[in-house]
Amino acid sequence: MRDRKKKHLRERLEKCASLLYIPAPEDLNFETSVLQPEYIDTAAFFGNDHPLRLEIGCGKGKFICEAAKREPDVNFIAVEKVANVLVMACEAAKRENLHNVLFVKCDAHMLPKYLKKNSIERIYLNFSCPYPKNRDTNKRLTYPAFLRIYRDLLAPGGEIHQKTDNMGFFAFSIEQFSQNGYMLKNVSLDLHHSNFEGNIVTEYEKRFSDLGQPIYRLEAYDGTSEKTP
Repeated sequence: MRDRKKKHLRERLEKCASLLYIPAPEDLNFETSVLQPEYIDTAAFFGNDHPLRLEIGCGKGKFICEAAKREPDVNFIAVEKVANVLVMACEAAKRENLHNVLFVKCDAHMLPKYLKKNSIERIYLNFSCPYPKNRDTNKRLTYPAFLRIYRDLLAPGGEIHQKTDNMGFFAFSIEQFSQNGYMLKNVSLDLHHSNFEGNIVTEYEKRFSDLGQPIYRLEAYDGTSEKTP
């Protein structure tokens, strides 16, 4: 069952136009669409060349807004494909008067069309949908096809930071990272009872943690690169 469109969605998105990029209707075959790149001019948008970090699936924006406040000298790109959710994230950033966040409405497959190779310092995967059924493994954001996209987007020494409450998805992710040339560090099987500092608690994270569920976290980087963190 599809979510019903939020009331006045178009008008609300228009009010956030200054921090929102919505591509024109896309060729839904991403394999052919990405062959005609339409790179976002991030330097022009932000007015500087600060490092770029990317969150894929930003939800209502709690993480990205807090990250942007903590690190004003970093530019953040937040991707979300569901307009009903994206509008709430945009409105949150607008209320906070944040100028170092750009929201992009697109599917993760389409990222190579809009972002240049080797342009991203860090990618965040916060509580991505685990797609627990075996037939849906190719939709998981740590499936090999996505890992190849991330490798192209990441600058030398770049990292992927993943958090999830789903143990099965976390185990799957570790396996896929390891099998696809990534190295892992700072792996935690219970983040909230570890000595990790600086964690930003997302909406989902608080919900699951309040239920007593452990939060799993890792950092991955390209082990095939000559330059590692």
